[in-house]
This record gives sequence, structure tokens and C-alpha cells, in this order.
Amino acid sequence: MSTATQATAAAGAHTAVGASTPTDPGVPAHASTPAAEVPHGFDRLVELVPGERAVAVRNVPATLPVFDHHFPRHPILPGVLLLESMADLAKATAGGDPAGWRLASVRGVRWKHFVAPGDQVEITVEVTGRTQQTTDVRTTARVEGRVVAAARLLTLVSAEKPREGTA
Repeated sequence: MSTATQATAAAGAHTAVGASTPTDPGVPAHASTPAAEVPHGFDRLVELVPGERAVAVRNVPATLPVFDHHFPRHPILPGVLLLESMADLAKATAGGDPAGWRLASVRGVRWKHFVAPGDQVEITVEVTGRTQQTTDVRTTARVEGRVVAAARLLTLVSAEKPREGTA
């Protein structure tokens, strides 16, 4: 951990575990992000190139309330929560304020393996298309290098754009 990161942690500020800082030698500037910029719901931001690509890590603690009923004897993370994490990282990747984007459509989602308590999910988002009002991304979730879920296309639209069927 760099001296700057230690000083920030000592001051009581939240620092993502394993997050690199711009003062770490040999680490590209785009691969480091202050803890304040880590998207909500993620434990570490590995890479963020706005408008192009992002990689983030989400730890799945056994203390999540959803595991009490999904499923008590064999707890697994619901796929919709994993999809929500993918969409959240996509919003951060799209550029600007993540609250300025909303999920419009999801296509080609594949669930390949269960995500269990204690797993560390690495989510990768790649921008595949972009207009002024929309951003299309492809996203993959991995646990220990194994693909657990993938979405061929998530479409985000600007929050300012009116929804279809409304004035």
C-alpha cells in the first residue's frame, strides 16, 4: 500500500481493499481510482476507461439477507442481483454521472454457474456502441476466472430521454 493510501486510511476515510492509487509505481493512471469513485455496490475498481471499458470486483458476503430464503440449504446469489451489478458498472463506464443513465434493455443473458456466499465476482464491461442518448455494452461476470454469467447486450439510455409511450 502506498504512503498516500495509508495516510487516507489512517484518517478514517474508506479505502477499497486492494485499490491502487496514482502514486503506486508501475501502475497505469487509468487502472487506479480513488475509493470515492468506486461505484456503489463494488469493493474494488480494477480498471475504468470511461466510454470504453471497466473491471470491478464485488465480494459476496454470507451475511446478505437474500441468502436466508434463496435458498436456505444451498444459498445462491439471485441472478437479478448479479445483473444489477453488471448494469451499475455499465452506468459508471458510460461516462458522466451514473445516475444520468438508466437500463433500457437486456439481451442475450446467460447464467452458467451459481454464485455462492464467499465468492468474489469480477465484472467486466466493454462499450460496443454509443450515441449521444444511448450506450450499448457487453458484460461478463467471473468467479475465480470461470464465467458465471454474461450479457451480450445491455442498452443504457440517457435519463433525460423520455421513456417510450410517455410525453
